[in-house]
Amino acid sequence: MDYLSAWCRSSRRLDGMTAIVTGCNTGIGKETVADFYNRGARVVMACRDTNKADTAKSQIEAAASTDKKGVLVVEKLDLSSQASVRQFAERILASEKHVNILVNNAGIMMCHEGKTEDGFETHIGTNHLGHALLTLLLLKKLKESDSSRIVFVSSYLHKKDKVDLEDVNFEKTPYDPYKAYCRSKAANVLFAKALAMELQKRNISNVSTYSLHPGIISTDIGRHFNETVFWGTTWLFSSIWGLFGKSVKCGAQTTVYCAVDETCANESGLYYSECSVSTPSKQCRDNEFAANFWDWTIKTLDLQSFDPFAC
Repeated sequence: MDYLSAWCRSSRRLDGMTAIVTGCNTGIGKETVADFYNRGARVVMACRDTNKADTAKSQIEAAASTDKKGVLVVEKLDLSSQASVRQFAERILASEKHVNILVNNAGIMMCHEGKTEDGFETHIGTNHLGHALLTLLLLKKLKESDSSRIVFVSSYLHKKDKVDLEDVNFEKTPYDPYKAYCRSKAANVLFAKALAMELQKRNISNVSTYSLHPGIISTDIGRHFNETVFWGTTWLFSSIWGLFGKSVKCGAQTTVYCAVDETCANESGLYYSECSVSTPSKQCRDNEFAANFWDWTIKTLDLQSFDPFAC
């Protein structure tokens, strides 16, 4: 399917820039890191398993396609733990002179019912709240750059359900791993939109936000399917879907496009697919709901007294 898919054609270099990519020891996150590295960026690989991240780092360095490569740095980050997110953010704020690109790529998909250590349903707690907290804590550093971009890797499946602010933890309805994943991906799109609205409200024009659908790709994100769907689904996802889906490198192209391409430099808060603007779900186009979702996120993260937009 790669030949039918869009590819980021920008040759823009990222020398002197710093990018952070979450969940990048495998899959499209790893390919995103490799692309930034080959463009000359300093890339912070923010991963829960640092041993796997170190292996990925070595593989990316060995496969570098240019002598004008950047620098790779591995840092521990567990997005299901707000304490881990805060510790990571503190290290970045102290060690990095600037942050130009933040790619919120990490995610879990259709796992067993459970709660994060902070008491949230695992999908919404990890895929949304972890990334939202990370973004808000790093916003000061992102604002200091002449131009910075925040990219949220969502999914087409965000269209298959709606965020329910009255039942985010499935305490009023039976847990459904498919719905939980879809809602968390809708949350990614909504937060990118809501953050763009807040930035515009404050006349902050040097930070842009993006959300995207990478396409159908065979990665290990489907590792829980055997337990939560039916036995053999993981194999079907990786093998059968792999015949009709994109390669991992191709799947990273819309992420790379949103992060580096000059064409979308002045766009913010939009949703992308195949390296171009696409139409998200009706809920994710609703400015009023996005504003309410922003307020819910700030309250849920207990950030009412913290101003992420402060200088």
